[in-house]
Amino acid sequence: MSSFSLGSKARAAGYRLRGFDTVGSTNTQALEAAAAGDAGGIWFVSKHQTSGRGRRGRQWDSPIGNLAATLLIVPDSDPTLAATLGFVAGVSLNRALSAILPNGVVKLGIDGADGVSDGKRARIALKWPNDVLADGAKLAGILLEAQKLPDGRHAIAIGFGVNAVAAPQGLPYPATSLVELGTTRSAEDIFEALSDAWVDTFSLWRDGSGIADVLTQWRGAAAGIGAPVAVNQNGATVRGIFETIDDAGRLIVRADDDSRIAITAGDVHFGATASARS
Repeated sequence: MSSFSLGSKARAAGYRLRGFDTVGSTNTQALEAAAAGDAGGIWFVSKHQTSGRGRRGRQWDSPIGNLAATLLIVPDSDPTLAATLGFVAGVSLNRALSAILPNGVVKLGIDGADGVSDGKRARIALKWPNDVLADGAKLAGILLEAQKLPDGRHAIAIGFGVNAVAAPQGLPYPATSLVELGTTRSAEDIFEALSDAWVDTFSLWRDGSGIADVLTQWRGAAAGIGAPVAVNQNGATVRGIFETIDDAGRLIVRADDDSRIAITAGDVHFGATASARS
């Protein structure tokens, strides 16, 4: 039997919960529920996901004890605004980690592209478009998937994967876990805080009309603003300075010729990787 519980704010707001000891993919469970007519407002959550996926169909490994959670919602908003829910998700997860992690272990906020530690506390920051970093290593990821419903609306599955106890191995980028950061909080603890943080952040979003307020909070916890960045897009690389996230959620790169390039999708690299040129 699942040991997960919703936070008090999530319960009061009417959210529902389906917990699994083991699951193939919480996103798949959510999309299947949407296809079966679920109206949304339900979380699917597990500590063991066997067939998780990340962006662009990549595999997302989830060792036993990590958090895999997906929220299914059917928002009353323009479908073109659905992608901005990724920023709602990022701010929510940042808030949740801030609420449950001890100040002596981590610090939240912006202080350099690589999450430079002060030697005592790891820095946790949001990486565009949908990762959470700790000292530059991936701690969590977010995946949005949409499914059109017969009435023309879109169901959105918002998936969260958090490395609570262990980071996946063999990745092409550094990854870490809360245990490696020197703190122990269970998947249940993280989820309860996340479910409540979502309620607060989603209320700011206001069916998309409040995205500017959400983006302001996202920028405040962002990794790399003002530092070199490289964005890989289908084999091509855009380099420059990560200037900001605009009001549409696009990454704005200031190129060497001082032009501004708006990026809607791509793999982002900071620090030495961003500065290196072939």
